Amino acid sequence: MKEAKQLELIANHNRKRIIEMVYRAGVGHVGGALSVIDLLTAIYENEVDFNEEDRTRVVLSKGHAVPAVYAELAEKKIIDESLFPTFRQVNSHLQGHPYTCDIPQVDATTGLLGQGFSMALGMAVVKKREGSKYKVYALAGDGEMQEGQMWEALMAAAHYKLDNLVYIIDYNKLSSGHPTNEVINLEPIRDKMAAFRYHVVEIDGHNMEQILLALEEAKHVKEMPTVIIANTTKGKGISFMENVPKWHSSGLTDEEYEIAMKDLNVREEVLLRGV
Repeated sequence: MKEAKQLELIANHNRKRIIEMVYRAGVGHVGGALSVIDLLTAIYENEVDFNEEDRTRVVLSKGHAVPAVYAELAEKKIIDESLFPTFRQVNSHLQGHPYTCDIPQVDATTGLLGQGFSMALGMAVVKKREGSKYKVYALAGDGEMQEGQMWEALMAAAHYKLDNLVYIIDYNKLSSGHPTNEVINLEPIRDKMAAFRYHVVEIDGHNMEQILLALEEAKHVKEMPTVIIANTTKGKGISFMENVPKWHSSGLTDEEYEIAMKDLNVREEVLLRGV
């Protein structure tokens, strides 16, 4: 199991991969990928063993944030970084949404918002019936919570007492063009999840120690699913991207690429000094 400081360095490296991928391809949902990368890094590094047939499953319901998954799979040497410039290109293995046929380590083909969590629900039901010791992690966007299918799945998971299901909300509070809660207000989200009979944990989704504690806490919950409300920042780690709606989906200019990489190199130096 990797500790918080190790994971912070890996997550920072993964941010570089995300920037590299979107810059080389000229397109990509960069903001949401940067908001979830700390969470995905912790889960993939500490909870997933791809060598096991019956293993932990990870469903990225907000499939457009897939550069974060590709970055971590590159860290795991499952995909080669030389493929990054082909991201979202015709016939590329790195499609703009997760696609299981090209990369078997991707656990669900997602893209239509609201459907990924239902897939995770199905996986958790099967694992529960088969007596598997492994969990299913489903990571969804806050804007995705405005889909009716999400609430049907949330009710079903609680009804079946799926304590092997961990639902993570990437609560970056920005949809594709407007603040999430101005489109449809989710608040009070914590109270709503508790009313649905979820074990609720609320964290800073960029604080690795809090992430690890939340994942550990979820392992000990019985007779109900867990929801982790992860308060995040869209575009986290890049000075000119944070909380700017434009970076929901956009390519980078040469100048923007250089600034982004400088930001991340400075962050790496800070992390290394603290190790």
